[in-house]
Amino acid sequence: MKAGLLVSLIVNFLVVASAGSFYNDFYFNWGHDHGKVYDNGNSLSLILDKNSGSGFQSKKEYLFGKIDIQLKLVHGNSAGTVTTFYLSSLGPYHDEIDFEFLGNTSGQPYTLHTNVFSQGKGNREQQFYLWFDPTADFHTYSILWNPQRIIFSVDGIAIREFKNLESIGVPFPKNQPMRIYSSLWEADDWATCGGRVKTDWTKAPFVASFRNFNVNACAWSYGASSCKSNSNSWIWEELDAGRKGQMKWVRDNYMTYDYCKDSKRFPHGLPRECYVTNFP
Repeated sequence: MKAGLLVSLIVNFLVVASAGSFYNDFYFNWGHDHGKVYDNGNSLSLILDKNSGSGFQSKKEYLFGKIDIQLKLVHGNSAGTVTTFYLSSLGPYHDEIDFEFLGNTSGQPYTLHTNVFSQGKGNREQQFYLWFDPTADFHTYSILWNPQRIIFSVDGIAIREFKNLESIGVPFPKNQPMRIYSSLWEADDWATCGGRVKTDWTKAPFVASFRNFNVNACAWSYGASSCKSNSNSWIWEELDAGRKGQMKWVRDNYMTYDYCKDSKRFPHGLPRECYVTNFP
């Protein structure tokens, strides 16, 4: 991206920083009776049983930001369940940035599924196992989205970077504001071992817990960004050598799927970004 364009984007930004209360920043958009808010709106649980799951979304839309959430995943046999944390716009040509946690049978690791959609097209999945038990305690999952890159992080450790490569014809989500979403739902037709392992409803209710919402982002309203400051470090943030080393460690040891290495899926050639040197 040319520097002038980047400056023109940033100069109109006013960042909304919120160590959020659920009541101030979010609301349940489905399964209202399967969500519980406590600790004065600082924490909540989503519940899944045979009747319903639950989900919530942000009240505001954002165009670029850094969003953190602490999450403790469903304990025990969670096969067939999916817990999500993602950003998304609306419509058939939507943009989306995904964290999805695919459930497992007891003793098996969760699969952390990531994806990026731009202009309605995804197919950029990368999957990981985690290096800790995500059901034993809360861990911080973060999405950094600025005009140059998207960085997925776990407890401050980058696991994936998706760079803006519009210069070689790769679409990048930068024009559509997105809301923050999270949900707990049943998807046993695909979520665990490709759908071969089904949900054991005798283990229900399944519970995922959330706390410490932190939204440092550019709010969007009435067709324009309300942002006016360029003093926010995340708008320029990139990975330094140390964080790149951490990301390499994660990808060398815990990555289980990379679309850029799946030539069978793309018989006519991998997506363009896969041929860029050091594109993770």
